[in-house]
Amino acid sequence: MTLTQKIAWDDTVLPFQLDRSDIRGRVARLDGVLDRVLAQHAYPARVEAMVAEAAMLTVMIGQTIKLRWKLSLQIRGDGPLRLIATDYFAPKAEGEPAQIRAWASFDEERLAASDAAPFDLIGQGYLAILIDQGKGMAPYQGITPLAGGSLRACAETYFAQSEQLPTRFALSMGRAAEPGSGEHWRAGGVMLQHMPKASPHATGEGGSGESGLLTADDLVSGREGENWNRANKLLDTVEDTELIGPHVAPHELLVRLFHEEVPRVFDAQPVAFGCTCNADKVRQSLSIYSAKDIATMTTEAGVVTADCQFCGAHYELDPATLGFEATRRPEDDGDRRG
Repeated sequence: MTLTQKIAWDDTVLPFQLDRSDIRGRVARLDGVLDRVLAQHAYPARVEAMVAEAAMLTVMIGQTIKLRWKLSLQIRGDGPLRLIATDYFAPKAEGEPAQIRAWASFDEERLAASDAAPFDLIGQGYLAILIDQGKGMAPYQGITPLAGGSLRACAETYFAQSEQLPTRFALSMGRAAEPGSGEHWRAGGVMLQHMPKASPHATGEGGSGESGLLTADDLVSGREGENWNRANKLLDTVEDTELIGPHVAPHELLVRLFHEEVPRVFDAQPVAFGCTCNADKVRQSLSIYSAKDIATMTTEAGVVTADCQFCGAHYELDPATLGFEATRRPEDDGDRRG
């Protein structure tokens, strides 16, 4: 395998369809993008693993949204790992890459004192998926409780519970070592989703999952159930080296797994690291504070500083331009005096 081939495979999402089974899906590979996401912070290994998993889920789910839309995942809990936030920005035009960013917030002392597995560090909480359709459109939000022992399982529950779409993820990620380049993050995954029908199978009486939540098996039966189970058994045979190794291209992986299901691939979507922060957005976020609050944020050098959690960008702003007093219209004071 040449380096050129490897670059062509990495940081892409390949949509596909299994014509025999009425199942659609995506194969995703993240390499340099994942390194860029994680390089912004010196996360402990267990936090890195959770951010990597969230990023993989985000690019596979996000690939379905329309141009210029934004999809976000938020995982919040009461454990040492308090928050994981990801954003997927759909391409602005056909042929351009999608962009992703991610970050996590955690309690260092509680994390150091815990020997819990990565997912258990989140504790009790929820996973939310938010879709921003652009200016003038109300954002969509769906929430599911944390259950199943992994973010992957939570996302599967979300689609079963909120969208009533049978969904399955197979993921693998970790640090890879290559001669001459040292260690770097690499991840791969496959997403399967049964194509929606005119009416869902769920009865509204609860499901077979944890705490009565719906699962994919609650949504399909008969011939559809047979097709779904067959595709899932084939996906069960996938190996970590096939998901993240450099020697199996995504379309080759589909043939290995699903050749009897007649896989049909579509154009791959490139993914890049990207952030939308800028000074104007920072000013807008600080417009809720009073002049007194802004004064407490002002450094001895006479500036207010802010750092972007996603990309690490550093901003130094004039305090006179910040706070709601700075944005108040002159006529507002006149109205107040009258």
